[in-house]
Amino acid sequence: METKDATETPEALQVRLVELRTEHRDLDEAISRMMLAPPEDQLLLRRMKKRKLLIKDRISALERTLDPDPDEYA
Repeated sequence: METKDATETPEALQVRLVELRTEHRDLDEAISRMMLAPPEDQLLLRRMKKRKLLIKDRISALERTLDPDPDEYA
């Protein structure tokens, strides 16, 4: 994932945030379905979980960029 947050407009960041949230939700649903039965592909499951965590981190970073909390580090 590229980091261009400083040069993107807030509107573009909002669009990206929606895309990431959708991908995160879709991965969550896919992972849940895979875990109902013992998954045949453990590697795929691990990769999906890792991708989901990376997306969550990216969502958090974008949210901080869009709405920084000045009291967060006080």
